[in-house]
Amino acid sequence: MITVTEQAGLKIKEMIENEEDQNTFVRLGVKGGGCSGLSYGLGFDPQKNEDDTELEYHGIKFLIDNESAPILKGVVIDFKESLLGGGFTIENPNAIASCGCGSSFRTATNAGTPEEC
Repeated sequence: MITVTEQAGLKIKEMIENEEDQNTFVRLGVKGGGCSGLSYGLGFDPQKNEDDTELEYHGIKFLIDNESAPILKGVVIDFKESLLGGGFTIENPNAIASCGCGSSFRTATNAGTPEEC
């Protein structure tokens, strides 16, 4: 359903080591907002919900809610280092447009809820 690169997996494992609960899940989701209408959410969650799909990559358990799943199908999560630091990137083959700052997007079937930048 999604791809998590080795570099992203290593960085997430490093971050989990700093968490109080090391058995936490990584939740990936989509919510309305941003200037293009949809924004990604990526963070830790100690609890799995009934409507979550659980996936495992590089020994890390990911959760995706059923509403976000179709929008995230085929997503590639990576972690890239640069001279100015590093950060996670999300490449989504379903996105047909994104804002200039790259923090929000829309798909052909979901325009989300655009907001003023």
